[in-house]
Amino acid sequence: MNHIEAMRRPSPSLKPCHAVLIPDAGMSALSEDYFRSAHHLRAEQVTHTLVIEDGEGRALKVPLLVRSVEGTPYQDAISPYGFPGGRLDGLSEVSKDAVDWTGIGLVSLFVRDRVSGPRCFAGGTERNEVFFVDSRRPLDFQAEARRQIRRNTRLGYVSTCALVREASLEEREGFKEVYRQTMVRDEAQARYFFSDAYFEDLFASPVAWLVTTRAPDGRIASSGVAVASDGVLHYYLGGTADAHLSRSPTKNTVFESMVELSIRLGLPLHLGGGVRPGDGLEQFKRSFANASSRLHTHEVICEPSVYARLSAGRDGTGFFPAYRAPRG
Repeated sequence: MNHIEAMRRPSPSLKPCHAVLIPDAGMSALSEDYFRSAHHLRAEQVTHTLVIEDGEGRALKVPLLVRSVEGTPYQDAISPYGFPGGRLDGLSEVSKDAVDWTGIGLVSLFVRDRVSGPRCFAGGTERNEVFFVDSRRPLDFQAEARRQIRRNTRLGYVSTCALVREASLEEREGFKEVYRQTMVRDEAQARYFFSDAYFEDLFASPVAWLVTTRAPDGRIASSGVAVASDGVLHYYLGGTADAHLSRSPTKNTVFESMVELSIRLGLPLHLGGGVRPGDGLEQFKRSFANASSRLHTHEVICEPSVYARLSAGRDGTGFFPAYRAPRG
């Protein structure tokens, strides 16, 4: 366990807790942290807040997207994209077994937790490893990466950083273009091709920064958005123009300018992880990191008998909820 993980955590709640689902677009979970901000909840089209109370005035408030289970009268829910966890109003590390889930009208619940600090629920499922650059620890970028960054600077690649809402229209549109080029190149799932409306909500946030790296001809070669949430600066979205892949300008964007921003803000920079354990993206991020952690999710079956009926013949895939597992 590294110091990103080794923060003081409250003892898990052992008292019986009551759960209620509020159709308020997540507003009960609102905070200044990006992943529970009005901008992100609106962009993600969050529909509800799950409120868990322990009867002593303490609560946990989790933003959720409630969805219909196709072909059935049932509903389930999932956290918005990113690392939202929940708003901890005195309650965290709740034992899922100590919650009365009856009456919220959901078959199952999938929660994405924050990357550091106290979590919503005790336990949880460890997912892929994620990486940090923490300026409070020695920084030791690989010599080859440093060489490429210096080469790009010598060739005339220049990086700038500003709050996204203060960036020019050309910079914001340039980010969208290189991001979408990257998603096409990587054959990303449709879910990652965000709409212009999604980007407008992101761009309006007061805790989102845009780092832009321009090629010698002035065109945008690489661009990335970082957001501050729960005491961490997250490299959230980014991309590189097809025409500049060979120069790896992302190293200038992320592993130089975003690190400088994280130092200025006094926050560790979260780089994320790979698509699959051990893939090239994971190795790339690992080469720059000086700390790591694990993503945690929480899978809750609220109505066991309904869940079993819906999942018949589809369990054993490792997918949650099983009844949503892709067919064949």
